This record gives sequence, structure tokens and C-alpha cells, in this order.
Amino acid sequence: MTAYRPLGRTGVQVSPLCLGTMMFGARGNRDHQDSVRVIRRALDAGINFVDTADVYSAGESETIVGKALAGGRRDHVVLATKFHGALGEDVNERGNSRRWIIREVENSLRRLGTDWIDLYQVHRPEPGTDFDETLGALSDLVHQGKIRYIGSSTFEPSAIVEGQWIAERRGRERVVTEQPPYSLLARGIEREVLPLAQRYGLGVLTWSPLAGGWLSGRFRKDAAQPRVTRADRQPERFDVSAAENRAKLEAAEALAQLAEKAGLTLVQLALAFVLEHPAVTSAIIGPRTFEQLESQLGADALTLGPEILDAIDAIVPPGTNLSARDAGYRPPVLDEPALRRRSHG
Repeated sequence: MTAYRPLGRTGVQVSPLCLGTMMFGARGNRDHQDSVRVIRRALDAGINFVDTADVYSAGESETIVGKALAGGRRDHVVLATKFHGALGEDVNERGNSRRWIIREVENSLRRLGTDWIDLYQVHRPEPGTDFDETLGALSDLVHQGKIRYIGSSTFEPSAIVEGQWIAERRGRERVVTEQPPYSLLARGIEREVLPLAQRYGLGVLTWSPLAGGWLSGRFRKDAAQPRVTRADRQPERFDVSAAENRAKLEAAEALAQLAEKAGLTLVQLALAFVLEHPAVTSAIIGPRTFEQLESQLGADALTLGPEILDAIDAIVPPGTNLSARDAGYRPPVLDEPALRRRSHG
């Protein structure tokens, strides 16, 4: 494990690799004991940053993380979780309202078996909810000691700026981190999000550095398409008959060949690339098994030279998402015609 990095301007030091826990629970590794062993192996390897969310396997992931941190480990881990997604049939058991935040933080604290959450993140924007409402509730939780810091995830540049403006003008606690998607195949955040993070001193923990499995080394042009668990939930992202996915396959092949020439695995190249950007604090890895974890440990110790980085730029140009689906968030105004058209009723 290389040197720890500052989490924005908080003064907190975190590992360059952050352990993501989405794959622990019903949607991934259903064996709680095995999942706990994987988490503890990551901690023993020097990872001190763990990210989860209330919607990962409907709270089961948080419960597993709580088990893994029991026995004195909690104090040495920077623990992050998220809220926003639906967790019940009630229309108010979701979203970014004060009503839900105040209720759901208690549920997360209980599942995690802790008295405080280091980083509580808004999992996605919600245009219909005033962000001052959200930030006000989160500020109260900071003042109560239930959370230490506020973060956002997959926010568009304008929303990031709005959050900073609200905090300054209305006396709220500031959002101190952003969690966007970033990989060799999805470089869109290089245009505005990462420069904004640098401008406002935000910590950046990036998700999906392996592009949902496309950069695992298993996707090769002349090989049979591997089965990945995410394809069951999002088949459109893995259908190679689609033009955008063919482009990803072509790029993954070229990147795999580049990695081989450099004496690296594609996984190592992918993680080292993400960590190379000066705005990035940590890359979130999401192993399901011991083998997957071991293949990713140590990638933060690698340095990519200018020749390799230039070759990557030639394969996937800076600021480019090969697939629009990999942006992680699509504003409702693009999908709901009523939001774009005057009423003629």
C-alpha cells in the first residue's frame, strides 16, 4: 500500500484504494462470513477507506460491513455510506428529503453497528427536491455528531457548484467529496467534474474503475464473451451488437495489448490510470471474491509513464465516454417530454 492521501481539505487521510462493498450480499457474495474475510483482508493490506450504501442488497451490505468492523476495527476505518435509493413501497422511503434522511441515517447506523458515519453521501441528484433542504438536514446530522462529512455521488458539474454556493450563502456544512464514475472507457468527468473538484478542494472517490467488468481482462475481441453478473441486471451495457459496446470491446482489446507490453495486467493498468489523475483521491474497487481482491491490491503502487499515458489517450481520447450509459446519471428532463414542452391543454 502506498502513502495515504488527503481526503480533500478535511485533514483525513485515506488509502488510494477504497473498498467498495456493493458485491457483498444478495446481489453478489451471499456468504456473510466469506465477505467479512474479504473485507478484513483488505483492511490488513492497508486499505482504511470503506464505501457502501443503504440500497446495496437492501441494507445487507451495510450489515456485513458492520460485522467486519466489529471487534475494535471501526475506529481505524474511514466509513462511507449513501442514501437516496428506494428501500420500501412507501413513496417517502427514498429520495433526498429531510424526512427520509433523518430516518434513514438511523437505519444505516444500526446496520453498520456504529455511532457515527464518516462520510454520508447523496447517492444521486433529485431535481424535484431543493438541495438546500437536503444540505440543511445533513448539516444538522453533522452538528449532532452522527455524521462527520457530507459527500455527493454522480452529480453534474452545475449541481456540484450549486452545492458549494448553498453552503456559502446559507451557512450550511459544505459537501467535501464527489463520487463519480471514472475509467479508461469512461473519461467524461475529465472535462468539468475533476477540474471543479480541484477548484473547490473536493476529495474524489471514483466508482467503476474496471468499467463494470469490461477492464477485467476477460473481454477480448477473439474470445467468447464472458458472463458477468451485472449483465443480468443491465444487459444493454454488455450487448456487443450495440455500436457503443463494440467500441468498448475494441478499446478494451487495445488496452489489454498495451498492458501486456508494459508487463501489467489490464486490471493494474486500469486502476493505476484512474489514480494517476491529480484530482482523484481514491479508486473504489468492488471485489466479490478473494481472488478479485488480490488481483487489485498493489495497483496503487504503480506509476504509468508518459508513453503509456499518451498511448491510452490515443485509444480513448481525454474527456470521452465511449458509452453514454457509463455517465452514471441521466437528468429526468431528457427522458420526460413534459419537462421539455409547454402545456397546450
